[in-house]
Amino acid sequence: MKYKKLGSSDLMVSEVCLGTMTFGEQNTEAEAHQQLDFALANEINFIDTAEMYPVMPRAETVHRTEQYIGSWIKQSGQRDKVILATKVAGPSRGMSWIRNGDNDLDEKNIRIAVEASLRRLNTDYIDLYQLHWPSRNAPIFGQKEFNPDLEHDSVAIEATLDVLDSLVKEGKIRHIGVSNETPWGVSEFIKHAERKQQARIISIQNPYHLMNRSYEQGLTETCYREQVGLLAYSPLAFGRLTGKYVDDTQAKGRLTKFPPTWSPRYMRPEVIATSARYTTLARAHGLTPTQLALAWCYSRWFVASTIIGATDLRQLEENIRATDVHLSNELILAINQIHAEGANPAQ
Repeated sequence: MKYKKLGSSDLMVSEVCLGTMTFGEQNTEAEAHQQLDFALANEINFIDTAEMYPVMPRAETVHRTEQYIGSWIKQSGQRDKVILATKVAGPSRGMSWIRNGDNDLDEKNIRIAVEASLRRLNTDYIDLYQLHWPSRNAPIFGQKEFNPDLEHDSVAIEATLDVLDSLVKEGKIRHIGVSNETPWGVSEFIKHAERKQQARIISIQNPYHLMNRSYEQGLTETCYREQVGLLAYSPLAFGRLTGKYVDDTQAKGRLTKFPPTWSPRYMRPEVIATSARYTTLARAHGLTPTQLALAWCYSRWFVASTIIGATDLRQLEENIRATDVHLSNELILAINQIHAEGANPAQ
């Protein structure tokens, strides 16, 4: 396992991060503990979660993921062996079970969220605290371009940063990061931090995979120059890049378990067609589609860590072992050709 410095911080994170959003929905507490044990045994030291997990979000299961991680920390005594990251939900008017649906990235909400996460996780500090999505109108979650008609009242980045900086000074969180952000958002956080000598963001958790390489357009330069590390999420595009839906459109997984409205970008005809092309390419080179997709992320110079998720240990092991896969120049050229012919269908 390789370890990389996360942004401008002193954190050295494994190139593979264990994503946990299946814990409490697709995985039981016992299975969650097995995955955490397996991850540590395979030298993964980085765990990512969120207060709104598991997915899909609903009142009956909300917070279970953090609770399962917390029970593992209590039972295993391994808190000092892991770098623990979680997230505070942004505006969530459609999720009344998170602070009565009136959640935003203001001082009141962030402080309530931090204290609750600390309790559930059975820890007195969080290594990396992330904003799950912006307060403002921004092109995220399948929205391909900025739409000024969607403008709404929001919490200023400066105000959000003020409370995060206070929490760092209080020792409740060590570092801060953003998620589902844009180059403008990253630049604003850096600008305000430098102006007021506050905590700087060290990471950005955005989607990055073979069918969504939009990060390469603007964010690579911004984050390189500002020393912000990419935590690549959905590297398998909700399972589309595993090839299982190519072989069986009704294969067991998130895309068949949850309503299509939850992940519409992965239901686009062009996504289905492109995933089939990558499946064919992988198999032609003696790889599984999963190996191809993950090896691509693991090999990118700007990816600090790739967040993988699994519902069983077999999947988890394949995901980890993909770090040993080397992509030839011929294969990279073929990947880039497919990308050029239909860039970012799952953006």
